[in-house]
This record gives sequence, C-alpha cells and structure tokens, in this order.
Amino acid sequence: MPTITLSVPEDIKKEMDEFRDINWSAVAREAIKSRLSQLVLFRSIVSKSKLTEKDALEIGKKINASLHERYKK
Repeated sequence: MPTITLSVPEDIKKEMDEFRDINWSAVAREAIKSRLSQLVLFRSIVSKSKLTEKDALEIGKKINASLHERYKK
C-alpha cells in the first residue's frame, strides 16, 4: 500500500495524542474514501448537467437570497 504524509496543525496533533488508542491512519483513510465517493458522485451529476457555469451561479445566488430571508426572520 502506498504511503502519504499528512500535515496537521500542532494543536490538532496534541489533541490526537490524547487518544492514542485511535488508529488515525484508518480515520484518515475513511475520510479520504468518503470524500472521493462524494466527488465521484458529484462528477457524475455534473457531467449530465446542461447548466452553464453562469446558470449555476445565478441559481446559487437565488438560493442564498432565499435562505437569507428565511433565517433572517
């Protein structure tokens, strides 16, 4: 299996060290695997889309404005 090196901030490393029984390599592998699954699904959805980037940005702006109004109340 290939090896990768992962850098984390010092404060996170200190917290990780408090849980020595946790296999942090396995946690990282699962997080990477999960994110890759999301990206593959995203790519699949996007490849079938007929929206342009401009269309997607406009829809996003409308959704943001709608959410802003909903939660402003």
